[in-house]
Amino acid sequence: STIDVIIQMDFAREKAKQLANSAGDILSQRRMALTPRDLMPFSFSRTTKRRSKKKSATKEQLRKILAKAETMAISRIKHGKAPMQILLDNSTVKKALGKMAPDSKEKGSKDWQPQLFWTSRSMPMRISKSDLKKLPDEVENIKSIYPNRPLSIPNLVETKAMEAENSDILSATWGLEKIKAMAAWGAHGAYGEGVTIGLLDTGVDASHPDLKGKIAHWAEFTKSGRQVAGSTPFDSDRHGTHCAGTLVGGRESGRHIGVAPKAKIAAGLVLNGKYGGSDAQVLAGIDWAVERGVDVLSMSLGGLVIDSNTPPTYTDAIYSCLEAGIPVVAAIGNEGHQTTGLPGNDPFAYSVGATDPGDKIAGFSGGRTQIIQQSDFFYPDQLPLTYSKPDLSAPGVGIRSSVPGGGWEIFSGTSMATPLVAGAIALLLSATTIRGKLENSEKAFEIQNLLSSSVMELGESGQDHRYGFGRLDVLRAIDFAHDLGYK
Repeated sequence: STIDVIIQMDFAREKAKQLANSAGDILSQRRMALTPRDLMPFSFSRTTKRRSKKKSATKEQLRKILAKAETMAISRIKHGKAPMQILLDNSTVKKALGKMAPDSKEKGSKDWQPQLFWTSRSMPMRISKSDLKKLPDEVENIKSIYPNRPLSIPNLVETKAMEAENSDILSATWGLEKIKAMAAWGAHGAYGEGVTIGLLDTGVDASHPDLKGKIAHWAEFTKSGRQVAGSTPFDSDRHGTHCAGTLVGGRESGRHIGVAPKAKIAAGLVLNGKYGGSDAQVLAGIDWAVERGVDVLSMSLGGLVIDSNTPPTYTDAIYSCLEAGIPVVAAIGNEGHQTTGLPGNDPFAYSVGATDPGDKIAGFSGGRTQIIQQSDFFYPDQLPLTYSKPDLSAPGVGIRSSVPGGGWEIFSGTSMATPLVAGAIALLLSATTIRGKLENSEKAFEIQNLLSSSVMELGESGQDHRYGFGRLDVLRAIDFAHDLGYK
């Protein structure tokens, strides 16, 4: 008789929509790109001479739009919450909220208030089906209503050591060597210094020898999206600690395991090892991570989407991250070819597939063409908008990393590939001046273009459903950035 939903309110952001509509053009143009190099920023010195004046002018125009787009700042939180007041003043909503029992960990709180998510301008609610049916007629500013989906923890199956992993000559995991992370350390002396990576997962064992002193911020969230007061770092499973090790781990096991070992992590527990999680938990975690000032967000989580239509659950929240200059790296899912998971299949997410030591795509790695039929983000003449996922791929088969209790295990999944990409972004930021030279609203797109344009080309020409544009190469991405002037 009742249903858990997330209600999203409309919020006019005309300047921001300029950026979104430009992104729609980019998504459409990517379908016709025959090589990752077509994604290089327009001023890239090695290719500028070969480009026509017409194409350069188009890129210049796009760059100006990006630079002028609205910049997100934490001071704008109140603007994100303001549209929610219309919803909160509705009598039907008040009745529903009055019946919602606070989470068990929140009982006894005298000042319990509805949970509001400012990056997506939404609110989770348990409401009767009859009241839900009439709510859109009572509140005209409702943008969308969608289920607060339960999210399960991605399956972790321990994998036998790969042939590459058994080699005596390796001083790092095969994934780090494949993406040339160690070469980037040596060539540029950058290890992720000064970068904070947001990790939304099952938690983290902060006492692990590879992770000591690297957890800068911590939060735990309930299914309703509320932050648990007094919580201290722990991992409710093994998944989060494994991803954290791939992001910033050292070499306590005898091999380097982390892409950016001098970066810090803001770890949010949004999936519980006992009961899983919810969209509300993840949306709350995104709010929290942006407020912590992270430079990149890593999410090895999601839920399977059956058809090719992309739900809008995370679009506003991820877009708010991009406004703040924060790329959102997300796993595409482990259900195989022609499947994807949300939020990885969102048009603004930077989604990742998984490869093995031989640069073959993993059979479990997802990907397909996504379709947006209705959206207030894109111009009507851009709809229906089709785009391909994933955006790129990274090592995700037989990845050795940390687990709770001070040990190390080898797992496979797009979950394992995702932190390699997020860690690569941390390296890129610490090895370049991108953060100081670009406006926030332009920075995230520039970072993504640099990583996509520098991949090792694999699979079909251009972007395909298996590799995306190709396999990550962080050394080449840094070199491209330096050639662009971000030294």
